[in-house]
Amino acid sequence: MTGAMAALLYNEDTSTKTNLLNRGVWMMKEAVASAGMLKQKMNSRFRRNGIAYGLISGLTFGLYSTVVALAMMKEPFLGVVGAFAAPIVASAINDALAAIWLLIWNFKNGMIKEIGRSLVTIPGLMVAIAAVFGGPIANGAYLVGIDMAGAAAIPISALCPMFGAIFARMFLKQKIDKRVAVGMFICVIGAALISYVKPEGGVDNFTLGIIFALVAALGWGLEGVFATFGMSMLDSNIAITIREGVSGLVYIAVLIPIFSATDLFTSVLGSVSPMLIIAAAALFTAISFLTWYMANSMVGVAVGMSLNITYVLWGVVFAAIFLGSSLTPTIIAGAVIITLGALLVSMNPMDLFKKKEA
Repeated sequence: MTGAMAALLYNEDTSTKTNLLNRGVWMMKEAVASAGMLKQKMNSRFRRNGIAYGLISGLTFGLYSTVVALAMMKEPFLGVVGAFAAPIVASAINDALAAIWLLIWNFKNGMIKEIGRSLVTIPGLMVAIAAVFGGPIANGAYLVGIDMAGAAAIPISALCPMFGAIFARMFLKQKIDKRVAVGMFICVIGAALISYVKPEGGVDNFTLGIIFALVAALGWGLEGVFATFGMSMLDSNIAITIREGVSGLVYIAVLIPIFSATDLFTSVLGSVSPMLIIAAAALFTAISFLTWYMANSMVGVAVGMSLNITYVLWGVVFAAIFLGSSLTPTIIAGAVIITLGALLVSMNPMDLFKKKEA
């Protein structure tokens, strides 16, 4: 009887252990499945946030373009002799204030000391050189183009990925594949469409404005070549701050004296209305760069750049609404075509429909 009871107790104990083991395995499987679903949801949310940041970068750069143009419609910019003084002064103040906004951001995040350290490195020097091409040359020409050609200059400036691909082939020996070549050809068609028909409404320097917009695209394309090296080795927040700071300093120390715009510069600094407007434009500039690089880190550089390029469409819409810019069917069609071409140059469109790997 004692042996039978012992056997019974042994069997019950073994059965209990087996049940507990099976239950433990089941719970582990459930936990793994739940963790997998949670990770998938987090990755999906991460990608959605990255896309949102990319769209914000395009939206805010479109706002910058419009707001800074609005500032140039205020005194003391009005009636300034010469085509370059007003855009150069506006760009100088914008980039300097954008650098200040970014310095505040870096100070808040405890990264202010890294700026000085990074400036004396080779990557920092590359970013500084990129800043000269992207700021005084490209951004100055961009604002001159908007001043002369209105909204039509905005999509022309978006040819920068095309020129970036050409310069990358020349200097970095990067191949231009069929997709990029097709995208470049589409960009050229869009640019030709915009340039072919001059909008009505007294745009006297339309063709010259288009040329300056092309100079902007060239400058931003060159900026990309130099920034590729520098920004790959520096924190993006630091690199952007260096970029805006160097650009502002070159404007103030070099271009403003060359174009005899010192009086206008000091006059604008003492005028409340245009300074407040440019300060807002500078804030949009800082937000645009920050969200662009946040998007790049979340969804990849190609998708981030492609989302940023939507500034073309935003800029055209905002210019029509707030600046009263003349929009012809050719400008609208050209803007859409250039945007599509720039997207094709920047990325494989199928990447938009692929989920980012964990």
